[in-house]
Amino acid sequence: MAVTILAIESSCDDTSVAVIRDGYILSSLTASQDIHKSYGGVVPELASRAHQANIVPVTDQAIKRAGIRISEINAVAFTRGPGLLGSLLVGTSFAKGFALTCNIPLIEVNHLQAHALVHFIKEKGKEIKVPGFPFLCLLVSGGHTRIILLRSHLEMEVLGNTIDDAAGEAFDKCGKIMGFPYPAGPIIDKLASAGNKKAFVFPKPSVRGLDFSFSGLKTSFLYFLRDRIKDDPDFIEKNESDLCASLQYVIVSILTGRLVKASIQTGINEVGIAGGVSANSELRNAVRAEAEKRSWNLFIPELSYTTDNAAMIGITGYFKYLRGEFSGQEVAPLARF
Repeated sequence: MAVTILAIESSCDDTSVAVIRDGYILSSLTASQDIHKSYGGVVPELASRAHQANIVPVTDQAIKRAGIRISEINAVAFTRGPGLLGSLLVGTSFAKGFALTCNIPLIEVNHLQAHALVHFIKEKGKEIKVPGFPFLCLLVSGGHTRIILLRSHLEMEVLGNTIDDAAGEAFDKCGKIMGFPYPAGPIIDKLASAGNKKAFVFPKPSVRGLDFSFSGLKTSFLYFLRDRIKDDPDFIEKNESDLCASLQYVIVSILTGRLVKASIQTGINEVGIAGGVSANSELRNAVRAEAEKRSWNLFIPELSYTTDNAAMIGITGYFKYLRGEFSGQEVAPLARF
């Protein structure tokens, strides 16, 4: 009997709904919120209101595009956390109401766990190579930067975590210092392609083990620009591409360095990246180079699966359904999971 999962993701500012059947994606739709660009970051209250407006039409379209009837859905998977509490509350409440109305199970999903499982999503008519276990995944986004060891689909251990800011946050805040709109990461990536990554040198943090730190880098970047602008008010404009390339280079070097260290320490060659920053072209090229050098079996997600999406919630929900891991109607969202 086929297992069909309706998946809902609402952890931040994207309302995303997907339908997964037996591990294969049937549909995945996302409604993004452009309003936050005016504020230089996500405004929680505005995000939750937009989710309320988007969730019903996006769900309706996802079910129609999947070509299924509501009666065919076996369970509803939803992001319980981590994320913005107001945004999570909208998705959680809708999922609970949908499950209750259809008398089907409810499956809570850890957003970070789901990012790591994006590599297991299958598509009809497309040959998909999936990781073997144990599997190392560098999860890097605007809110999180960590290295995860997966022993199975649902058994994971965090080997390294950021002790302060995430890599994506470093990109966005340094971009804001340069006058770029939110989100700045993609802008920096684009400008860096025309720059010299060795033009300026920014310090790497000294952190033990497999943990990360990006707070000091942001401060160093701020002071560097402050001092240069004193001498030349047009310094940023004149050196925009080189600044972006140099900043991106040091962030990517930190990320790949920790991933290489984790692989050496664990002896694991099944390696992947995930999360919003995994869309960064320099990071993709850097891990490909390391994979060739170290004979890794490398997994890089398609660009559509790098940002927050319901397909990753659906595949995680599918594996949890097979193990009978369901939640009750009393379940509540958690900003910190």
